[in-house]
Amino acid sequence: MGNSYLHYLKLGANYLAMRVVIQRVTHASVKVDGSVCGSIEKGLLVLMGVEDADTHEDVTWLSNKIVQMRIFDDADGVMNLSVKDIGGSILLVSQFTLHASTKKGNRPSYIKASKPDKAIPMYEAMIQQLSADLGQPVQTGIFGADMKVSLLNDGPVTIVMDSRNKE
Repeated sequence: MGNSYLHYLKLGANYLAMRVVIQRVTHASVKVDGSVCGSIEKGLLVLMGVEDADTHEDVTWLSNKIVQMRIFDDADGVMNLSVKDIGGSILLVSQFTLHASTKKGNRPSYIKASKPDKAIPMYEAMIQQLSADLGQPVQTGIFGADMKVSLLNDGPVTIVMDSRNKE
């Protein structure tokens, strides 16, 4: 058995997974200190949160699903095309708050979100994997920065996925 499986068994019910929120957008951008560091037109804004048990297998699975997900309209107005099919772009933004626990009290706990030493390599791996799967570079925010994200959600279409449940 692989290390990730043994790690999963140790964590049991505490295992979350890599989480993403995908938004179909007509445009999106991210600013840091008032300057745009990433911007796209039609495509997907992907917010990504990393948990300590995440592996490169999670990155590969999520990237493939994100790039192949058929959530753009075809000529008949049916959501039947992927971001790759339409020649769209992806803006990837790290967001540790996706692993917030609101179980106790009114102040969320972020204890399950990975620290930068684990999260940064996973974020960078996702950038590389998405770029390869999409066939073009993805735009990004700046990991750990105070970012201002602007978007026009198209639909609205918003999908939440995690790599543990494969949904």
